[in-house]
Amino acid sequence: MSLRPLVAAAVLLLPLSALAETPNIVPGQWQFTSTTSVKGDVPIPDQTESHQECIVQGDLDDADFQFLEVEEGCELLEHNVSVDGVDYRMVCHAEGGEANIDGRMDFLGERVEGSVNIDTDSPMGQMRMETTIDGERIGDC
Repeated sequence: MSLRPLVAAAVLLLPLSALAETPNIVPGQWQFTSTTSVKGDVPIPDQTESHQECIVQGDLDDADFQFLEVEEGCELLEHNVSVDGVDYRMVCHAEGGEANIDGRMDFLGERVEGSVNIDTDSPMGQMRMETTIDGERIGDC
């Protein structure tokens, strides 16, 4: 099972259209960093990825706005969304393996922080991926 789609799915934030109010996120240029560690029989080094994204008020008000892409092959099982954050549970299927994902993201105005745990059963054996996600507003777009 390829880890890349699962890591991408790990940072899924649900469509914010489910919110009754605008999320507690200040529009502007944002820097997001995620660090993933893998526990299992196969030694895999920690992976850290960063990207920047411009979030404008129109994005936050848009009923179709999503923080990141939803990966194909994943099914959302449960989610709870509020102005201050989102938590979710889903399952993804890829190349003969399955991943169970539990995630939480807190919206803190000019910062976001969260974690995602992925338990996977793949041809490489059982693994647990633990990802921490930190984001901060770094200025105007």
